[in-house]
Amino acid sequence: MLHLLCVGDVVGPPGRRVFQEVVPALVAKHEIDCVIVNAENVTQGAGLSAAGYEKIVQDGAHLITLGDHVYRRKDIIGVMERAANVVRPANLPANAPGREFAVHETSSGRKVAVISLLGRMFMKTMVNCPFAAVDRVLASLPRDIKIIVVDMHAEVTSEKIAMGWHLDGRVSVVFGTHTHVPTADERILPKGTAYITDLGMTGPYDSVLGRNKDRVLGAMLSGVPSPFDVAEGDARLCGILVSVDSSTGRADKIERIRVNGG
Repeated sequence: MLHLLCVGDVVGPPGRRVFQEVVPALVAKHEIDCVIVNAENVTQGAGLSAAGYEKIVQDGAHLITLGDHVYRRKDIIGVMERAANVVRPANLPANAPGREFAVHETSSGRKVAVISLLGRMFMKTMVNCPFAAVDRVLASLPRDIKIIVVDMHAEVTSEKIAMGWHLDGRVSVVFGTHTHVPTADERILPKGTAYITDLGMTGPYDSVLGRNKDRVLGAMLSGVPSPFDVAEGDARLCGILVSVDSSTGRADKIERIRVNGG
């Protein structure tokens, strides 16, 4: 049995601090073999810089997914072209920089692959069909990889749920990201895929989706645009723990977690 920790969108310095504080203890307690994290909001709440990438890896991330802010920090492009543990959404244009999948070899020798996808509803308009993209990438994966994790970075719950059914029995885990709100629908689908609509945010919950609530409320109440800086208070890590049969790739258990920072 292989144990995975999947961590929701890490937002700004508070998110990275709570990730740094909490992940080592979770790894030790649950004998985690692979830590997968959506890191597209690490740098000032939007994007991942080269320095942010180095820090999140140092703090324990084995595989990193990105989303609609994938190229917000230009220096990440060089990292994505050389690093083997970070992926761009696979349904971006074919010539977009970065990898369509990444693989982590665990200490037991078992391999874990991750794929990232972007939803199309209320998201970027230039992306291709995520269903066709994931079918194509799955067909290209080495046959010895049994454990496959898919991050569906999307706004609309129906797209995420549909992707879960589309991939049931073909991958080990499908989790949603992007909305920063954890959902309570974690389950094992009939053919053995662990599923949750959204992991939730790893960051400051005394906020509006990680942003200073006074700034957001001011803009909403007045109609006057305001910079939405990252909030600070009530930092939490949200995500899931998943146990997977390492020989079949079928999920055996999924548990939603929320851990408060110090």
